[in-house]
Amino acid sequence: QVQLVESGGGSVQAGGSLRLSCTLSGGDYSRYCMGWFRQAPGKEREGVAVIDSDGSTTYADSVKGRFTISKVNAKAINLEMDNLKSEDTATYYCAASGWTCGFDIDRSNGYWGQGTQVTVSS
Repeated sequence: QVQLVESGGGSVQAGGSLRLSCTLSGGDYSRYCMGWFRQAPGKEREGVAVIDSDGSTTYADSVKGRFTISKVNAKAINLEMDNLKSEDTATYYCAASGWTCGFDIDRSNGYWGQGTQVTVSS
């Protein structure tokens, strides 16, 4: 059974930085697409960044130039978040899929972590 475990959330002032980490365990597949999504209170979940098994990346326009997604290995990723803004406050979820790679990962085609809270105060 595939499990995703996130770490690294917390509270920071606007302009600060945080790093999120995610590790996948239990999967036999070696070429997962992995990424980060977030959901703020009262808002729909949105894609933040994804990275494919070949290292290609996709970012939401709202985080381009501030966030960097990277692969630690085939089953672990980081998300470096710089110049954080209050609107980045949300619960951040790690997701992985062996079927698709983009912001269309959902519970029907991917695996999800429990989420980690990021709070940015202005």
